[in-house]
Amino acid sequence: MLLQLQFLLLILIPLLSLLFFFFFNSNSNSNSKIPKSYPLVGSFFALLANRNRLLPWLTGIIQDSPSATFVLRQSFATGHVISGNPAVVQHILMTNFNNYGKGEDSRRTVYDLLGQGIFNVDGESWKFQRQIAMQEFNTKSLRKFVETVIDTEVSQRLIPTLTSAAEHGTVLDFQDILQRFTFDNICNIAFGFDPAYLLPSLPQTELDLAFENGIKCSSERGSALFPGVWKIKKLLNIGSEKRLKIAISDIRGFAMTIIKEKKQELREKESLDSVDLLSRLLNSGHLDENFVIDFVISFMLAGRDTSSAALTWFFWVLSKNPEIESEILREIKEKSEGPVYDEVKDMVYTHASLCESMRLYPPVALDGKEAVNDDVLPDGTEVMKGMKVSYFPYAMGRLEKLWGSDWAEFKPERWLQKEEENSNSKSSWRFVGRDSYTYPVFQAGPRICLGKEMAFLQMKSVVAGVLRRFKVVPAFEQGVPEPEYDSFLSKMKGGFPVKIAERERDHLHSEN
Repeated sequence: MLLQLQFLLLILIPLLSLLFFFFFNSNSNSNSKIPKSYPLVGSFFALLANRNRLLPWLTGIIQDSPSATFVLRQSFATGHVISGNPAVVQHILMTNFNNYGKGEDSRRTVYDLLGQGIFNVDGESWKFQRQIAMQEFNTKSLRKFVETVIDTEVSQRLIPTLTSAAEHGTVLDFQDILQRFTFDNICNIAFGFDPAYLLPSLPQTELDLAFENGIKCSSERGSALFPGVWKIKKLLNIGSEKRLKIAISDIRGFAMTIIKEKKQELREKESLDSVDLLSRLLNSGHLDENFVIDFVISFMLAGRDTSSAALTWFFWVLSKNPEIESEILREIKEKSEGPVYDEVKDMVYTHASLCESMRLYPPVALDGKEAVNDDVLPDGTEVMKGMKVSYFPYAMGRLEKLWGSDWAEFKPERWLQKEEENSNSKSSWRFVGRDSYTYPVFQAGPRICLGKEMAFLQMKSVVAGVLRRFKVVPAFEQGVPEPEYDSFLSKMKGGFPVKIAERERDHLHSEN
């Protein structure tokens, strides 16, 4: 009976919507970018019309809103507040943090994939997992991470893979290469486990497909026009929900293998030379199998996709700005004499270039919370209990009021100031960051990303290692103007095909 009622609603809602559309359409203001809203169905028609271009559509609305905040009316009078206003971001992520949690709808949508992992919980469970993770991100751990894990992965896997591609003229999916790189890194540093995915042979595994399907299907749940549809598909075990179930089974099986090996290692050794995240968790007394599996999966996904997405877009933007690439090459030459950790830590211009790239192409485009109680946002927007409130990094990077009339330009200099060096009167750059509410690429407040510094060290190591030896040349098919930004995953839709060209041995010297 319930199933029949749900199908009936799916048929009736569009029909009723059509009637309201014709009745109210003549009275709407066509000059405003704010989507039209109708009784019962809200802005369903606008969502339907823009479902394949959600980010540019919503960005246009934010740009057109006086306070960079608007309420998207959804079906049955529910509202979703979407904001690019730094004051609103500060309010929901810091000032009134306790009133804005993950929310049951959001938690339920990704529960099958993330379970009770750190990115899908609030309260004491979140605090405990964060406390465990914080111990991994101290200066000593970061230095070891760069000097052992990353340096080894760059020199022994990434560089040989690119060298082989350059010699044979192979077209690589650079996005795939970077995902393999970051996945190897996170597994090594967090779990003491090396999956060895980045090899010259580029081994294809079921786990790669499982991650892609798991993330894609879970993301599509959250953006579905009719949320009830995925629940019905799950009940019937068909379509995307069947693929998701298979993917999650493979992912959890892989996580369980890592956990079993770590438990065996802990039994055999009273003390480990390197204490990773998983070891700390298992030694904390939390041995509930599902809890540990959820913890492992959360960090695998975060470490695999965010940095690799940021690097993918960075190399594409760099290919369109050769003068900036030359400036980065000069910095690489200047820093290459020191230890690996010091080299990448002090790459100021490269750091600014990465920040600028993530301003335009953030690894998380839109992030949502849910109101625990009624509230009023700093711009006067009223929020009712249970409403979704999202901050919008993708749109914020495109606001003239935040970045100036040249917001569309790729300008690392907007993050830098020139300062004079006393010794030889040469000028150098000094990095000048933005507050985390204007630039919430790494979140802000109590949930600010613990791995921010590690992510920058990893990205700068890749940039230095790759650009020192190679030029990355996009190889899109003829007629493709530019890559598409995947609204769900913040990745490059369809991958990033490139050709790798070896630089001449004295190229760095000729740049100066």
